[in-house]
Amino acid sequence: MDAIASAAGVTWEEKRQFKCLWARVAIGGQSCLLVKPQTYMNLSGESVAPIVKYQNATNADLIVVQDDIDLALGRLRVRKGGSCGGHNGIRNIIERLGTPDFTRLKLGVGKDKSNVVAHVLGKFDPATREIMNREIDGAVKAVIAIVKEGPDKAMNLFNGFNALEEQPRS
Repeated sequence: MDAIASAAGVTWEEKRQFKCLWARVAIGGQSCLLVKPQTYMNLSGESVAPIVKYQNATNADLIVVQDDIDLALGRLRVRKGGSCGGHNGIRNIIERLGTPDFTRLKLGVGKDKSNVVAHVLGKFDPATREIMNREIDGAVKAVIAIVKEGPDKAMNLFNGFNALEEQPRS
């Protein structure tokens, strides 16, 4: 979300009633609301569900960007609906919305089987950070494609994305 906001030149605004920071951006001529819940990750639905209702949005309008430890580092996956896949933040969003029918953009972070929590919450080493930077660049393009062309087209374009094979940023 920070990469999209930065590219659009917008700043975050605190919305305490929704327990989030948000920023309005235009993507492909459409007004979009970027949201960063300020709850614990496992309680993301406490922020997301009330905003969807307040904005008179539908679940089809929602794109959730999430990490995925079951997806290799550097990979992206666009998915429409489905289970939470063990991701507690997604589980909470599904519970609060009452449906799993929304688009997700999953960013692969890989899995450290010895300490999953430390891996997900820790800092990346420089080599991993460079891969993540390329993955984030791809994720920004994927969000734009989802908004402009729909999730089906974005799946075709980005589900094969691998930041390990992408050229480094200049």
